[in-house]
Amino acid sequence: MKIGLIGLGKMGFNLALNFKSKGHEVTAFDLSKQAMENVAKEGVRTASSVGELADSLTGRKVIWLMVPAGKAVDVILSNLKNHLHADDIIIDGGNSHYKDTIARALDLDQSGIHLLDCGTSGSLSGALNGISATVGGFKGAFDYCEEFFQSIAATGGVMYCGAAGTGHFIKMIHCGIEYGMLQSIAEGVELVHRFNPEINLAEVARTWNSGSVIQSSLLSLASKVLEQDGKLGAIKGVMQSSGEGKWAVETAMELGVPAPVITMSLLTRYRSQQPDTFSGKLVAALRNAFGGHSIERSEK
Repeated sequence: MKIGLIGLGKMGFNLALNFKSKGHEVTAFDLSKQAMENVAKEGVRTASSVGELADSLTGRKVIWLMVPAGKAVDVILSNLKNHLHADDIIIDGGNSHYKDTIARALDLDQSGIHLLDCGTSGSLSGALNGISATVGGFKGAFDYCEEFFQSIAATGGVMYCGAAGTGHFIKMIHCGIEYGMLQSIAEGVELVHRFNPEINLAEVARTWNSGSVIQSSLLSLASKVLEQDGKLGAIKGVMQSSGEGKWAVETAMELGVPAPVITMSLLTRYRSQQPDTFSGKLVAALRNAFGGHSIERSEK
């Protein structure tokens, strides 16, 4: 398939190589000149602008977006509408909010352009070797692209989910589950470490990942990370939040579905970004006031 790719960040760059390795003709664009030079060295053709990329494609055009969620997506879609025609297809492979995706699909539909939302999972390795894809949007557009999706995905890694927004919705929930799994693994390993700092944590993770009921790709990664630095001394415990966990929690509230594990893992990420909190200070002071519990004094 001839396909355009907009966005050459870490995931997008590996996707470009994935597309090319599966025999697809890829034309790529990114605002970063360095990213463009790097992908060109890998034999991927580049275009100097979004418009040039779209105009370079012939026949029914298919363009994959791999850019940050939000305004960047809207800017690119607005530009592409001037270069695409009825029945052309745009695939948003980023982490857009599913409600934004629904609105964008309705807008593009007025021009006859189809928007497929692809929840793209699999990390950097998956982007290069085989993604997991949950796809929403017009079924006819998916049918046209299904062989392409199957070629760049892991075996069994493609699912048509339904109407516009559904693919991104399922990816959002996937990310919420990921939050909870990461937090559970981290808490368990910390408990082992507190019990006995001399225990080899990389070996613990490796053993858990060899036949136990909690084996997973995340435990495999944990083993590799802990092999490099068993004490994680060079890393600050600051956990960033991409936004999808927050959306998952908000959706749980909207639907009235209790999701305490995902919610607490999200709040833990927020807490990790604060070295000290006023609420923590107040709780410590109150415990000292009513129960005489000890408090740690600030050096300041």
